[in-house]
Amino acid sequence: MSATFDFLVEIGTEELPPKALKKLSEAFGSGIEAGLADAELSYGEVSLYASPRRLAVRVQELQAKQADKTVERKGPAKKAAFDADGNPTKAVEGFARGCGVTVAELSEQETPKGTWMVYFMEQAGQDAKELLPAIVSQSLAKLPIPKRMRWGASDVEFVRPVHWAVMLADSDVIPATILGHQTSNTTQGHRFHAPQKITIANPGDYINTLCTQGYVQADFSTRADMIRQQVEIAAKEHGGVAQIDEDLLDEVTALNEWPQAVVGDFDEIFLSVPSEALISAMKGHQKYFHMLDANGKLMAKFITISNIESSNPASVKDGNERVIRPRLSDAKFFWDQDRKHPLDDFLNRLKTVVFQQKLGTLFDKVQRLETLTVKIGRGLGVESALCERAARLSKCDLMSEMVGEFPDLQGIMGRYYATEMGEDTQVSEALSAQYQPRFAGDDLPAGGVAQALAIADKLDTITGIYGIGQIPTGDKDPFALRRAALGMLRIMIEQKLDLDLRQLITESWKLHLEYQSSQRSGTSGTATVTKKGATENEILIDEIYDFIISRLKAYYADQGISAEQFEAVRVCRPAHPIDFSQRIAAVAYFAQMDAAESLSAANKRIANLLKKVDGVIAETVDTGLFEGDSETALWSALENLRESVSEQIAEHNYQAAMASLATIRPQVDDFFDNVMVMAEDEKVKNNRLALLNQIYQLFLQVADISRLS
Repeated sequence: MSATFDFLVEIGTEELPPKALKKLSEAFGSGIEAGLADAELSYGEVSLYASPRRLAVRVQELQAKQADKTVERKGPAKKAAFDADGNPTKAVEGFARGCGVTVAELSEQETPKGTWMVYFMEQAGQDAKELLPAIVSQSLAKLPIPKRMRWGASDVEFVRPVHWAVMLADSDVIPATILGHQTSNTTQGHRFHAPQKITIANPGDYINTLCTQGYVQADFSTRADMIRQQVEIAAKEHGGVAQIDEDLLDEVTALNEWPQAVVGDFDEIFLSVPSEALISAMKGHQKYFHMLDANGKLMAKFITISNIESSNPASVKDGNERVIRPRLSDAKFFWDQDRKHPLDDFLNRLKTVVFQQKLGTLFDKVQRLETLTVKIGRGLGVESALCERAARLSKCDLMSEMVGEFPDLQGIMGRYYATEMGEDTQVSEALSAQYQPRFAGDDLPAGGVAQALAIADKLDTITGIYGIGQIPTGDKDPFALRRAALGMLRIMIEQKLDLDLRQLITESWKLHLEYQSSQRSGTSGTATVTKKGATENEILIDEIYDFIISRLKAYYADQGISAEQFEAVRVCRPAHPIDFSQRIAAVAYFAQMDAAESLSAANKRIANLLKKVDGVIAETVDTGLFEGDSETALWSALENLRESVSEQIAEHNYQAAMASLATIRPQVDDFFDNVMVMAEDEKVKNNRLALLNQIYQLFLQVADISRLS
């Protein structure tokens, strides 16, 4: 028998959920790899395949049989295995019987806890073919499927009904029952082009056989590339440039096994509607790609991907045009209807929509945003009236017909409607920018009004939801607080907004407390949240600050900042995110210096010494208690640095401060080499601790470098 073989497993199903296909495929492959690792089977390249009707994994050079190994079975301790006369006890006899040997065939093993009786047995490795059915079944059972379904009279459950299962070791079928189906070497091709059964001769022929006989391209990435190329070519042939959204591309790839691009047209009258609405209708409802002309304007055309190689492409084109027309007509109708009313006419309707039961309606949220946006705007030097107006209109478009049909247009339509009303440009732009950044890498809001509203909107949600105890846990974050926190921090840091985060949290939570107070007084109903005392509120504000700042750990990790460098700054709890960023840069700069390792170790040693002190450390140092040149030299170096470092820190020039502090390294090293800090003389000891504490506190004004390794 060959030492390795080529393995293939394919599960054939009804059409799988397109948005989950890639995740299911990756999980299936990962599960099989984990199973092979647990079985101690080596293997080569692993290839994943996924299409609407199949999940498949190919493993090359899979070890055909487990290696033989020696298995140790541990018995009783020697002192319990034999009596005083050296005769075996029932305990050891029972152990030997269980191993199928005599007591004389057992071995003794010395351990730190004494001598034990053991038996070493040779265990023959199993054939991989015998292990693979269970490995595949376990991987399928662990797939991330929120809700499994049953079909027919079977008790088998899976994401979709299963119709066949292929399992091959080279050209041999591995016999097994997988999800209710006996394995074979036959698969099925395209539902319409090749509905007949197709034989897979061996795993290496899988892709080619499905392509040539089955009209199926099973490789997801290859299929995605095919679609991308077809869409780009089709757009170019019609004088446009295709706009390919990667998420849409993945979804379309998951919907088609044999993709064919078809270009369709729609009436140019629809181009009077904001392009975002038309694009949303094409992408969201019909999974169409749109194209732009040479001027970047939306063209009255779309590109759809058909899952069939039609002999009459014109009929496919006509059918898709008939389908999209009502969608675009709806968008135009909503656009025309919504513009019959000023945007602020929708404001009172926000009273009917609950934002969160304990935090009130969207109207209540808007009222909080008006106050908070103005406060933030003042810190940015923005006109208060503009901030208040932007906040007042911020959620009005949620009540529009257009956003009701196309929720992804929230904010975007607000900008259009505000522009139609003649609102100040800063206000109009803020209505859309308040949701930025919507995703990783998205643009940040530009302009003070937009920045103030975007920060206020995110902060109101974070403080409110966190304040009522709905803290994100694991994967559960229904209000996307983590994304909101990081987005808010990115705005402050990347756009260099010098805002006090702790103060803003306090102001935001104060507005929630005022709402709760109005509830208790009966002006808006009955109380919904238990009143917190002053100390409780301070603790909550600290917790919210920590939650928000913790989002920066991954943010800086992506920039090459280590967890230790992040922690060195975090423990200092800078109130201003931009200040946090400047300290991070200084610590990263310091970490590259020759003095970094020595000074970090010294600060760690100082921190440990200070922890042992009972009582208060003296604020002043008595030079008259110095007993040697090392103390005097360190004190002189500290005194020479103190003024310049303090000025650099006051100017937030933290890199210069760290560079200055690094010059004290020789004196610090000399001090620890020649001075016994914990002297017998209490006064001398306390004086030395006071000296070290002043050095430690000076570094702490930038970061706690004792946390660096």
